[in-house]
Amino acid sequence: MTHCQRPIILLRGLLREQRHWGKFTQQLRSHFPFRKVIALDLAGNGQRFLETSPATISAMVDDLHQQLHFLHARELETDNKIEAGTYDLLAISMGGMIALEWARLYPEEVKSLVLINTSDGKQSPFYKRLQWRQYPNIMKLLISKPEAQEKSILQMTSNMYPEDTEILKTWIRWRKECPIQKSNLFRQLNAALSFRYKDVPDKPVLLLASQHDELVDVSCSRTLAHYWQCPIHIHPSAGHDLPLDDPDWVCRYSLSFWQDVK
Repeated sequence: MTHCQRPIILLRGLLREQRHWGKFTQQLRSHFPFRKVIALDLAGNGQRFLETSPATISAMVDDLHQQLHFLHARELETDNKIEAGTYDLLAISMGGMIALEWARLYPEEVKSLVLINTSDGKQSPFYKRLQWRQYPNIMKLLISKPEAQEKSILQMTSNMYPEDTEILKTWIRWRKECPIQKSNLFRQLNAALSFRYKDVPDKPVLLLASQHDELVDVSCSRTLAHYWQCPIHIHPSAGHDLPLDDPDWVCRYSLSFWQDVK
């Protein structure tokens, strides 16, 4: 029996970094022991917090593409080499927009897409792509201290752990280690809200969404599934951060999807 060894690339969303995948990364690796799982940080986020975030989704793709090739070069001298070739992309929210654009700009590199709670400005209005009920909380993010910002983000994105003190303490620690520049917040938010995907993906796509997503209306994913004629699975209770709220659920449907991607 041969095992697929195609790497899986993980792409996070607005103001999040690779550590925010939490336990999901390890669970994914346990499900796919023969595959490399690569989590990338966008310029402006995580260890790259001192850099300026790209102003468009296309520029974000080029930024991450360059980072991936840097990883290739660095890993060449180790036993943990990342094989260049094709990838499966798993992405959440703004990361889903980046994944779509990656597949459009570099089609030879992308085998399939798993997109979680993402949206597109061509198919859905802005007040559904960023739920209008959250506008006051978004405005508070711009003026709040980091501790209050992370508390608000957890409450907006998680239905299972909105008051979890351990998660919040961890997120606040990461935020202090890698502070987010307010200018990068604006650049990322503007890039996401202005994104328009004009095509229908020519790669296999799986959409995963949360029925009770408080940040991005579930109708955004439903609309994409209808327009693209691709499969969609909707979680009945999780929040926007599906990999945090129910990582097993995401792994299970990804596994089933990738079994059919040759």
